[in-house]
Amino acid sequence: MAQISGSSDVPDMGRRQFMNLLTFGAVTGTALGALYPVIKYFIPPSSGGGSGGVTAKDALGNDVKVGEFIATHSAGDRVLAQGLKGDPTYLVVTEEKEIGSYGINAVCTHLGCVVPWNASENKFMCPCHGSQYDNTGKVVRGPAPLSLALAHASVTDDKVTFTTWTETDFRTGEDPWWS
Repeated sequence: MAQISGSSDVPDMGRRQFMNLLTFGAVTGTALGALYPVIKYFIPPSSGGGSGGVTAKDALGNDVKVGEFIATHSAGDRVLAQGLKGDPTYLVVTEEKEIGSYGINAVCTHLGCVVPWNASENKFMCPCHGSQYDNTGKVVRGPAPLSLALAHASVTDDKVTFTTWTETDFRTGEDPWWS
């Protein structure tokens, strides 16, 4: 009768532990690899940069260059750019043909439609349910309950940067509802 303990057909405990560890590692690695995109989806991206601002992007995803932008737009224009959190945000061209110190978030406070600028009426008019905002984004006609959100717009190295507006809303004199 052959002894089982000395048989070469039965692996010793070291080999069995190694195979268990290898299997556990392969299964765990695969599961984490599959869960990584799901977890990243629920964690908001940081705004990046040392200033905490986001560089404004045009419709093609290129940085807004102030020199070119001012040359192609008139005083009083409101032009859409990609702003904070990727929201559509209007850049304001002042009467002095400069970028205004604030941007206006284009998302309607009623149901989230993108509110177009109506230059002939000198106001923002929501096509969904008729809300209207003045040229600074202050609500003048409902059903929208609140004014459009603001963002600081500053020019650095010929590029526009948006940062979060945390001060008092200059249009209403109240604390900002969006921060």
